[in-house]
Amino acid sequence: MSDRLLLLEGVHVAYDPDRPVLSGCDLSLAAGERVGLIGANGSGKTTLVALIVGLVRVSSGRVEVFGKLRATEAEFQEIRGRAGLLFQDPDDQLFCPTVAEDVAFGPLNLGVGRDEARRIVAGTLESLGLAGCEDRITYKLSGGEKRLVALATVLAMQPELLLLDEPTSGLDDQARARVIDILAGLPQAMLLVSHDRSFLDRLATRVLRLAGGRIEAS
Repeated sequence: MSDRLLLLEGVHVAYDPDRPVLSGCDLSLAAGERVGLIGANGSGKTTLVALIVGLVRVSSGRVEVFGKLRATEAEFQEIRGRAGLLFQDPDDQLFCPTVAEDVAFGPLNLGVGRDEARRIVAGTLESLGLAGCEDRITYKLSGGEKRLVALATVLAMQPELLLLDEPTSGLDDQARARVIDILAGLPQAMLLVSHDRSFLDRLATRVLRLAGGRIEAS
């Protein structure tokens, strides 16, 4: 059985027919790999991670996740509990009144009991240096705190594949180091979108560049 978790072949995406974002993009990701993805602003990195979970639809090409071709909404729904996406803007990820409710939402949605969800929330927040923040109002958090809570919502679901869009943006040195340590200790495969090359050098098993709608070696 193949250990390949993700395969993109000849993927094309265009929000405007005259301005394609991805033009024949190819990418593969195997179990245990941590692939870094760099590229200029507007090159399509966020589009690429979003299409993996079906938030953006391709105009042509093959999207295979967890060994199955994905094209319909039902097919993508099946993978969203298994692939955790960290949005570039944490305000797009956080929608509950309190930190604990946001972090518990995913596990509860997957059928975890409330006592177990509370345990997961406490452990995940503690690992990110956010112990005691359970009852804080989400929209009152600082930008860096919001990013950490958004990451907590992803990690709490214990996904098989992590798709992290700028996970260290806005973090101070201490929080950034903590995130690196946590991610380094996780077994999951990861696609790490970042402008932070030193972060990628610490974590990624290989680094690729998105340019001109295609992925190339960095």
